[in-house]
Amino acid sequence: MDNVFRGLTYAGCPKQSCQLNVYDYLADIPGNSETTDLVEVQFKNTRKGYYHNSNNLPLEKGDVVAVEASPGHDIGTVTLTGKLVLLQMKRYPPKSMEDLKRVYRKVRPVDMEKYEEAKAREHDTMIRSRQIAKDLGLEMKIGDVEYQGDGNKAIFYYIADGRVDFRQLIKVLADAFHVRIEMKQIGARQEAGRIGGFGPCGRELCCTTWMRNFVSVGTSAARYQDLSLNPQKLAGQCAKLKCCMNYEADQYVEASRRLPSREVALETMDSTYYVFKTDILAGMVTYSTDKRIAANLTTIPAERAMEIIAMNKEGKKPSTLDNREVEAPQKPVDLAAQEDLTRFDQASKKKKKKKRKEHEA
Repeated sequence: MDNVFRGLTYAGCPKQSCQLNVYDYLADIPGNSETTDLVEVQFKNTRKGYYHNSNNLPLEKGDVVAVEASPGHDIGTVTLTGKLVLLQMKRYPPKSMEDLKRVYRKVRPVDMEKYEEAKAREHDTMIRSRQIAKDLGLEMKIGDVEYQGDGNKAIFYYIADGRVDFRQLIKVLADAFHVRIEMKQIGARQEAGRIGGFGPCGRELCCTTWMRNFVSVGTSAARYQDLSLNPQKLAGQCAKLKCCMNYEADQYVEASRRLPSREVALETMDSTYYVFKTDILAGMVTYSTDKRIAANLTTIPAERAMEIIAMNKEGKKPSTLDNREVEAPQKPVDLAAQEDLTRFDQASKKKKKKKRKEHEA
């Protein structure tokens, strides 16, 4: 069979070590890489950039390259080539097309040695810079440090509630580490994404794996889903409300429209029933005969509740709240009583008799 790939092509699949990759569904189309000289290069965590392949290097997804930086060069991984780069640039356009830098070359062993040496300094630099900021009395937290590939520049990512005058901090950091300093402010959600971790669902954090744009999350999303307004349960590792509460909020809002109002009580011949709790997705409503406590709880479908509300508006009252036939509970099946437990002994006796006959024969 010829080397033909159907459906998803392995050439478009991202490397597992790279974050926020995009599946290149045009990777196996002939001539795709020649449609543009632009390539997408990804650096540490969520930092990406677009560069001109002016030297016409045969670049593929996953190649590690040295790109132009200011000053010096940086080391990154090619994550997209060809026409899909132009589509991505429409989603995340650069500040200026004229300022796009170029790809120098594929990395050489010397470049990787400098890169590994620079990366090894990041953690110690972060710890020391935090102490420097504390000594200067600045209300900020340095959450991460990223060195440029050649080690000539360092980006300090910090979190602050208000404006911070870090002019003195930049001078002290430059004298301490002898590199060019760049400060970037990030939010609490972005910091959690850079640090990484696992959520209560058991999966890696969404902000670490695929989320790039963060949408504000309000307590209304928790109310729509009947979640307990407990800050310890609703907050993520960033101490903000979990982003995943927005995922199903629209479905809960749509499903709740088919439920009766919580303010409407149901009148029957025997009593008055008030809404106690609801199962929004299942469309079931539990009613109680007391407003404050659980008393005589009865669960009925939302359709039945709407039917009773319509009857009450006409001045009618049903005899019971639930008109469904109550099925007799099934008795548990005793597996041991189905057959005689001595059947295993009988089978073993037959085998022994069979062996004896064969031995005597």
